[in-house]
Amino acid sequence: MSLRSLSPATGKKLRTYPAFSVSDTSAIIDATHTAWLDWRDLELPARARCLREVASRLNSLKHELAEIITAEMGKPLKASRSEIEKCAWVCEYFADNAQFFLHEEPVKTEAAQSYIHFEPLGVILAVMPWNFPFWQLFRFAAPALMAGNACVLKHASNVSGCALAIEQLFREAGSPGNLLRTLLISSDQVEDVIWNDKIRAVTLTGSTAAGREIAATAGRALKKTVLELGGSDPYLVLADADIEYAARTCASSRLINTGQSCIAAKRFIVVEAVYEKFESAFVEKMKQAKMGDPMQEDTELGPLAREDLRDALHKQVRASVEQGAQVLLGGAKPEGAGNFYPATVLAEVAPGMPVFDEETFGPVAALIRARDEAEAIQLANKSIYGLGSAVFSKDTARAEAVARQLETGFVAINDFVRSDPRLPFGGVKDSGYGRELGPYGIKEFVNIKTVYIK
Repeated sequence: MSLRSLSPATGKKLRTYPAFSVSDTSAIIDATHTAWLDWRDLELPARARCLREVASRLNSLKHELAEIITAEMGKPLKASRSEIEKCAWVCEYFADNAQFFLHEEPVKTEAAQSYIHFEPLGVILAVMPWNFPFWQLFRFAAPALMAGNACVLKHASNVSGCALAIEQLFREAGSPGNLLRTLLISSDQVEDVIWNDKIRAVTLTGSTAAGREIAATAGRALKKTVLELGGSDPYLVLADADIEYAARTCASSRLINTGQSCIAAKRFIVVEAVYEKFESAFVEKMKQAKMGDPMQEDTELGPLAREDLRDALHKQVRASVEQGAQVLLGGAKPEGAGNFYPATVLAEVAPGMPVFDEETFGPVAALIRARDEAEAIQLANKSIYGLGSAVFSKDTARAEAVARQLETGFVAINDFVRSDPRLPFGGVKDSGYGRELGPYGIKEFVNIKTVYIK
């Protein structure tokens, strides 16, 4: 068996990777566990030096690494460079702050002394997606490694080159040789990896369906999970919003990574009073995105990562149109090579349509008309997902009041949703559970140990 990387821009094969055998996989996990035994005993400053060296290498190699990302999954080149820079930032942030986040916490009790101590769990299995092939891993790995854990990575098969490049980065940065290892395995081998007694926990970023499978297996094995799953982020535009600014920001968010992001804006819920004005401005902003070769500096929309993903997206669009949605822009698969799909805007979208109910992983925007603010909130929450959301209003206090009623893990006010090393990130409902990043994320994979001294 082998894993293949295909160019999303041309459909041509980039490289084939032989898949690991069961014995290969087991040996790698054993080696990572051995590396962890040394890593966990290092003082935090020593771990921080390693993470800073990784950050340094990311910055110095960002052009070469960005080209690997763009070749394998089609992200426009300038966005790939930004992804690498963000990975360096998260390494530096946790190298600087882990000692503060993990300091022992005294608790006053009847004991002579009692405190909370944080210890690493061990080897963590990371099951990661292709859409941000470096960032998704580093978002988990930087805090987890600084907390003293080790990692084995099962990446999406179409970005195996990225996975191996990440492993090489850590090796060349002077970390224990097997601290972070890549497993070139198929998805049906993941269950056996979870059952390996040296795997202590699992983190997954991926679809809700994949999350259910991982959670079920990990639950039977009594291993902790953190799941960051799908999203159908609602962006609410209130009557007093700056419409030009809101339209520009909403369009930018919908088109991040060619729309292939769980936290990209997807449903645009606009109150009746400003709906027509917003629709006109928004369509104009979406029109301006240049689609083309992702290796060109001025490209804003690259191809979708795989042909089957483009087919699935187009099916959602066509089914929604058949149910009454109106195509204002795009909505047709272009001729020629590559998995390209144009910026698309559908109006008069309502619950029951695929572009309202489901996650759309591509540059497709759903415009939804709301009678008033109360209905906008109701429509926003009428979703199985609860990852991110946004509210646009010139009255910040009013927007905050709306934000408190939205059933999501992140709410942006007059801005778009993004992950930030300083802030906890994650969702509720079918968008998963647990948090990454910030002071809460670093404590997801630690033993929170109580020490009580009489």
